Amino acid sequence: MAFSTRGAAALVLLAAVVAAPANAQGSAGGESLGTVQIFTNDWFGMPFGDRFDRWRTGAYQVSHFRGEAWNGALPSDPFALVEYRFRGEIIAPDNLAAPAAGDRLYAPALYFGATTHFEMRGIEVALGADLVLTGDQTGLMGLHDGIHRTFGGSNVDLANFMIEDGIYFNGIVEGARSLDWGAANVRPFLEVQAGVESLVRAGVDLRFGSYDDEALLIRDPITGQRLIGIPGDNGGGWTFSAGGDVAFVGDSVLLPISGPAIEDTRYRVRGGVNYAFGPSNFFYGVTYLSEEFVGQSEGQLVGSMSLMLRF
Repeated sequence: MAFSTRGAAALVLLAAVVAAPANAQGSAGGESLGTVQIFTNDWFGMPFGDRFDRWRTGAYQVSHFRGEAWNGALPSDPFALVEYRFRGEIIAPDNLAAPAAGDRLYAPALYFGATTHFEMRGIEVALGADLVLTGDQTGLMGLHDGIHRTFGGSNVDLANFMIEDGIYFNGIVEGARSLDWGAANVRPFLEVQAGVESLVRAGVDLRFGSYDDEALLIRDPITGQRLIGIPGDNGGGWTFSAGGDVAFVGDSVLLPISGPAIEDTRYRVRGGVNYAFGPSNFFYGVTYLSEEFVGQSEGQLVGSMSLMLRF
């Protein structure tokens, strides 16, 4: 079983993020501030998505937030607000029944992590880490196969066309600045990630409409869509969002050297809509993902959905 020494710093960060709330706020770790679920799938891109069950084909994330009572603004202290999350993702070749020799390997992964959100000198910071399991040990291929059998799709048996089992640590930090631009909000950001995938990413996000300026938004790691994690008191009605970014990629466990070479530059372009009703929210977005490996015939469109029900 592989172990990434590149992620040693992320292990320390993960331990710090998980342990710090108890030290900073007592054994209770603050109060529960909310939970959000995020679904990403190429089928959700309808009527725009490719719906071919390939490449970045599907993912599910649930995030739970704990900390001091939310007052509509990020705390100034790290670890005063912590997001605990679980994510499962399946990345697949173009053809599940008979993958081409030059296609990417089947790459299932499970992420267990935490992120602290805070503000430092006017910069919004998200600092986090994940413990990541990859390969057949995740059990995700069996789940994928079961879904296909249920809905009449092709069997999924890619044991001989899959990345290796491994345990890795992945660290990520994002810094951003929110700027008001008339009736809209513009938020340029810079992200650095190391571990499972090592990259530097820069981009910008735009919100307009009846957006909640007191909500905490989190970024979906696959699409870059920003979704409400903790609602504020100023929400209601329709909010529209758009964004894009470019990433410069060093290496990736998800694209090992036994498969095709990595495209060292990636692009994402996204748009979404959020509807807030009381303390609840529904989000839907579509994202274009550029090619991630040499030989990938085209980019792809995936959809994201999130439903937060609070009473």
